[in-house]
Amino acid sequence: MSDSSPRWLISLADDEGNSVSVIVLGRSPRWTAGLDAEIVVKSPFVSGRIDLALSAARLGSWADALDRLDAGEDVAWMEMSSGPSIFIQLTGERDCPEVVVEDEDGSMVTVRVPLVPPDNWIADHRQRLRRVTDHWVPMLSG
Repeated sequence: MSDSSPRWLISLADDEGNSVSVIVLGRSPRWTAGLDAEIVVKSPFVSGRIDLALSAARLGSWADALDRLDAGEDVAWMEMSSGPSIFIQLTGERDCPEVVVEDEDGSMVTVRVPLVPPDNWIADHRQRLRRVTDHWVPMLSG
């Protein structure tokens, strides 16, 4: 993978050291219609990562999720599919946005990360999605 390959599909972070990212690692050697990726969670309290498979359909559902977030709705991305799920709650339990990463099928661990993203985060993530989609999806088959 070259350094010019867009890798950061999601990058939500705040000034308190909390972050949730989805990083594209490259084409999957096991699945010609997929990308290998990972979800990375960091905070002063807990850090971890989990493998994630991305497809063109999952990237499309992230676009839909961004539209719903822009309309002021909470979203669940990849809920009820194999692998981890990401939930974004615009007003979480601590009266600020929260990202919840759930690995119900694997480790059965759920991590709730409160963070306040910058004002332009949805527009920024639409640009990230466009760069990832434009670069990676033409390489996928199926």
